[in-house]
Amino acid sequence: MADLKTKVSFGEKVKNFFRGFRGEFKKIVWYPWNMVRKNSIIVIIAIVIIGVIVALLDLAFSSGIIGLGKLISF
Repeated sequence: MADLKTKVSFGEKVKNFFRGFRGEFKKIVWYPWNMVRKNSIIVIIAIVIIGVIVALLDLAFSSGIIGLGKLISF
């Protein structure tokens, strides 16, 4: 005979989900606050530096395009 699949109720599905969720949640590695703070500061500094570089490149390229437009138009 073929295997009969038993239908799992909605409540059992929810219970199994939260059991699995709790098991996976225990595997998370929580870093110490000082490490999180240090890494956050590094990321913020990197974002500011990259933002300044992009702004300077944008200024240079836009000035160059405007200069070429003035040079070409008579």
